[in-house]
Amino acid sequence: MNKHHYVAIMAGGIGSRFWPMSRTDYPKQFLDILNTGRTLIQHTYDRFANFIPAENIYVVTSREYIHIVKKQLPDLPEENILGEPSRKNTAPCVAYISFKLAQKDPQASLIVAPSDHLILEPEKFKATCDQALGFVNHMNALITLGIQPTHPNTGYGYIQHDTAEAVPGVYKVKTFTEKPNLELARTFIASGDFLWNAGIFVWQVKNVLAAFEKYLPEIYELFAAEKERFNTEGENKMMEEVYPQCTNISIDFGIMEKADNVFVIPSSFGWSDLGTWNAAWDSMDKDYFGNAVSGNEVMVVDANNCMVHVPDQKLVLLQGLHDYIIVDTKDVLLICKKEKEQEIKEYVAEVKRNRGDKYL
Repeated sequence: MNKHHYVAIMAGGIGSRFWPMSRTDYPKQFLDILNTGRTLIQHTYDRFANFIPAENIYVVTSREYIHIVKKQLPDLPEENILGEPSRKNTAPCVAYISFKLAQKDPQASLIVAPSDHLILEPEKFKATCDQALGFVNHMNALITLGIQPTHPNTGYGYIQHDTAEAVPGVYKVKTFTEKPNLELARTFIASGDFLWNAGIFVWQVKNVLAAFEKYLPEIYELFAAEKERFNTEGENKMMEEVYPQCTNISIDFGIMEKADNVFVIPSSFGWSDLGTWNAAWDSMDKDYFGNAVSGNEVMVVDANNCMVHVPDQKLVLLQGLHDYIIVDTKDVLLICKKEKEQEIKEYVAEVKRNRGDKYL
């Protein structure tokens, strides 16, 4: 393992599309959504621990989740759990870990990855990350991993790349496109030079900091003015002062879509962003009728293609439903057509308006 290779696992989101299992105080990255016996963040940690030194794995999360991370990742050094004082999207998160590592190790190379994605082929994933690290260690480049698309999905962002390779397996990025409509997604797939945006990034820390200085100077200057306080006892207090001043912006929009040294590696390692219940259904084992069931006491009669997630100790008899999401928790029952899953965020907002935060 290379002592200059690091990973930052981003684990601060609230996963509202997985409501009612995912709650503000215990979001989806800390849940066993796929009924595997391990939570999503545990799977993510395991994946990186295969090729990144344990002391070089960091988790950036909301301060309210630090205790959950400690409990679920007992092998992670406590000082490697970084608590954000407020939610400011991914650019401030990346700036935080980058300035911290720059003070610790000027030669640091960093993988930035979400905590809640599914990767079915970890050895292929490791090989792709090794390829990306090898590239950025010799080039002033920002790498993003692009997934070879299998169908015209409208829930993912897309990356267009040059047709000619910069080096074998690595291409210069031409454009980023946020979630397209179906017709545009079909055009992208047919063109052959578009990939799904996995939101996994690789770069040398010094190069991403140079990009912050150029494209997000206000965030760069906030952290740079306090850089001597990183990795000291004063770091937490400093973050309380600096973080609320940061612009709420994604690393994609703030830097990746603007920089001229962005490259992509077309990848295939069994990836899903697990952004919705349908994505979970796609990734789970199913019965003969296409039902994905999590729960020990579920009986299914004349029902097919349903996503069922209920407590193990509750008997649930499901009859006559086709293409539904059924999620039961101690205080909320959701029954929703799968085709309406993108509206779950709206339903959560409606619950908040009518019932307050009690069920969120």
